[in-house]
Amino acid sequence: MSTIKPFRAIRPKTDLAERVAALPYDVMNSEEARQMVTGNPYSFLHVDKAEIDLSPDIDLYDEKVYQKARENMDNMIAEGILQQDAQANFYIYRQIMDGRSQTGIVACCSIDEYLDNKIKKHEFTRADKEQDRINHVNVCDANTGPIFLTYRNRADIDAIIEKWCQGAPTYNFYSEDGIGHIVWAIDDQQTISELQKCFLQVEELYIADGHHRCASGVKVGQMRREQYPDFTGEEEFNYFLAVIFPDKDLKIMDYNRVVKDLNGLTAAEFFAAVEEKFTVTKTGSAVPYKPQSKHTFGMYIDGQWYELKAHSGTFTADDPVDRLDVSILQKNVLRPILGIDDPRTDKRIDFIGGIRGLEELERRVKEGMAVAFSMYPATIQDLMDIADAGQVMPPKSTWFEPKLRSGLFIHKLS
Repeated sequence: MSTIKPFRAIRPKTDLAERVAALPYDVMNSEEARQMVTGNPYSFLHVDKAEIDLSPDIDLYDEKVYQKARENMDNMIAEGILQQDAQANFYIYRQIMDGRSQTGIVACCSIDEYLDNKIKKHEFTRADKEQDRINHVNVCDANTGPIFLTYRNRADIDAIIEKWCQGAPTYNFYSEDGIGHIVWAIDDQQTISELQKCFLQVEELYIADGHHRCASGVKVGQMRREQYPDFTGEEEFNYFLAVIFPDKDLKIMDYNRVVKDLNGLTAAEFFAAVEEKFTVTKTGSAVPYKPQSKHTFGMYIDGQWYELKAHSGTFTADDPVDRLDVSILQKNVLRPILGIDDPRTDKRIDFIGGIRGLEELERRVKEGMAVAFSMYPATIQDLMDIADAGQVMPPKSTWFEPKLRSGLFIHKLS
């Protein structure tokens, strides 16, 4: 059973939506964000990364940053840039990238279902990153960025969405990166009720992306419950903002690796060690090698691409984490050969999202990194299998595109 709740979104005026909508706060650093907002005072990065409006040397976790975020958001509301809907609605959010679309329901989800693990996770969270968003949500009194959830596709939900999408959209624009963004507001009570009944038949929701935002929103809700012990459960702080997509619409891109050095090995010693666990074949092509199936990898070293095929003994087929390609590479190459025990903290490894292309791997090696690995992407089914097993994916396992925009929907907690 999955509970979804309509809400009175605070959202941009129609003619400003394109300028307000911003990439998530965690896909760029502060300097990049400062450059992105040049000439655009409406960008929601003024709320989600409010340090851009303060001194460049300010601590990102300084209380002034959160207060500035609240001030900027309040000013956008006061100036009419952002306006709150008069009634509680659901919203449909469709993104189009390279001819592929993903269409989700924008709604609020229950913090209790998160706590009861009916909303399933596949990542650990870091305390410092959680605390940052706890402070942001608490001071702003709002969920400012939606959590990216998914569910096993249902034909009845599809039918309701597609029928509603025949009407005129509320927003329809392309962002600077060529992604299409289309939004419809579902303001019909019967349709809202039908969607709620359909989601009651959805056994689990899964976090696709946004574990820190989700955990932080839940913890702020728990803080408010302590503050208001007579809460009924219907208050807005009992829910967090999400966009919920069917699994059939989603695509996980490859998340590739580059390593600074060969851990003191010569090239010949490195190849000999890799060949103990993989079949290594020179590709014979100048084109970057993109793996076409699971348990196959590309390796770029000394100006040459190789195909690596994992031997059967390199993974456990019935273990959903161990059989992931990122696990196979970590367990058989990165840790034992290259000496990278903890990829979360080791400065000798870097991660390249597939959106940047395999040419980026070549560039990084030509600029001084020793070796790069191109990966076959994990699947939504992999993610669900791991979450269902109560396990977590290794770091940097999934890269989702397109990214949800922040600023199109804000959920006030009081």
